[in-house]
Amino acid sequence: MGLLSLAIWVPIAFGVLLLAIGRDDRANMVRWIALVGSLVSFLVTIPLYTRFQLGTAAMQFVEKFSWIQRFNVSYHVGVDGLSLWLVLLTAFITVIVVISAWEVITERVSQYFGAFLILSGLMIGVFSALDGILFYVFFEATLIPMYLIIGIWGGPNKIYAAFKFFLYTLLGSLLMLVALIYLYNKSGGSFDILTWHKLPLESGAQSFLFFAFFAAFAVKVPMFPVHTWLPDVHVEAPTGGSAVLAAIMLKLGAYGFLRFSMPIAPDASREWAWLMIGLSLIAVIYVGLVALVQQDMKKLVAYSSVAHMGFVTLGFFIFNELGVSGGIVQMIAHGFVSGAMFLGIGVLYDRVHSRQIADYGGVVNTMPKFAAFALLFAMANCGLPGTAGFVGEWMVILGAVKANFWVGFGAATALIFGAAYTLWMYKRVYLGPVGNDHVKELKDINAREFLMLSLLAIAVLWMGLFPKPFTDVMDASVVDLLRHVAASKLP
Repeated sequence: MGLLSLAIWVPIAFGVLLLAIGRDDRANMVRWIALVGSLVSFLVTIPLYTRFQLGTAAMQFVEKFSWIQRFNVSYHVGVDGLSLWLVLLTAFITVIVVISAWEVITERVSQYFGAFLILSGLMIGVFSALDGILFYVFFEATLIPMYLIIGIWGGPNKIYAAFKFFLYTLLGSLLMLVALIYLYNKSGGSFDILTWHKLPLESGAQSFLFFAFFAAFAVKVPMFPVHTWLPDVHVEAPTGGSAVLAAIMLKLGAYGFLRFSMPIAPDASREWAWLMIGLSLIAVIYVGLVALVQQDMKKLVAYSSVAHMGFVTLGFFIFNELGVSGGIVQMIAHGFVSGAMFLGIGVLYDRVHSRQIADYGGVVNTMPKFAAFALLFAMANCGLPGTAGFVGEWMVILGAVKANFWVGFGAATALIFGAAYTLWMYKRVYLGPVGNDHVKELKDINAREFLMLSLLAIAVLWMGLFPKPFTDVMDASVVDLLRHVAASKLP
């Protein structure tokens, strides 16, 4: 079994083991098995980076063998510069989520950790799949553990939120399945994604494929106006569920645009770029204004995620190297920052059992260490230079200005809204005198929480101060993707 298969199946194997244990009287043992499983899964992904060959757009660590021979379906996996860091990010965030839930989850412990480990493997499968059906299976399978995580360990309206999440994302994917079958027939019976990249397609077929993929991926990002499921799901999901949803699952849709929409339907992508840019600008500006009026911390950060992911799709569809590279960097950065923001809210919720901004005030007086971490993550969410949040957004804005000054200007103004709602929340929650007795009795973060937040802080600062390792990996693949988009496939 190759390295990439290990990265996919090791967390799934540990997750199945935890489900097999399935007893709360062994909760402590389950936690340690989950931690070992997540650490081993992360360690397996590190050689993917250390052995990754720079300067080539070719797929690496490729594994392929026949799966369903009758329909020419293969187990075909590989990574390039577009997907490598997403694989590492998934494994890293899984470790953080296991640490975050160590003392918080006390019921159905094995099922909780098992669901997250299985979800981790499935998401890595999405980022690695080079066969259309394999991609679809992994893409849809991720819904199951997340549905259970929300529906079992979520808040008072968890069933409604889980149902809404499942329906939105499942319905969006049905058109993608039709598109995959169309491409299978058009290619003479192949589900190989790289083969589809070379297919000559008529203008009408490209437009159909573009919108079929849009239906699946735009909901997942989520883009305006199909973003309405996200705030409800974030509010009801447990802390770990919100962290994984924001840090990884939203990236499945953005990655789909890179792997399917743009290289398979390049003419349609250019034709409908105005629509994608328009929806992205609405997301970064309008949704940023919506975030300003939120009273629930989780809802505020959820709308913030929609706005930040707007930068990702904006970068992709301005079709220059700075924009596309910036969009990918923004995906990784948002994974670190949004995960940290949601886990920070979880730290407060575990103590006060409220996410309402009005129920806090002056937290810095009783939790100074935690307030320092929260300030770093808030600054990163604002896009402060030197943090991960700055690099991708700055690259996208530069790329947008290069393509069209007014598009870049519109995107740049959104940074003001991002700073406004983030700093407004930080001021109300953390600064000033102690707000009430609940805040007065708060205890600062323990060693486990300090470790969790320290790992995320290191990641945020590392990417902000030394982005070169991230951009070097993706450079050749971005150039190759843009070459595909620039070359017409009209027969």
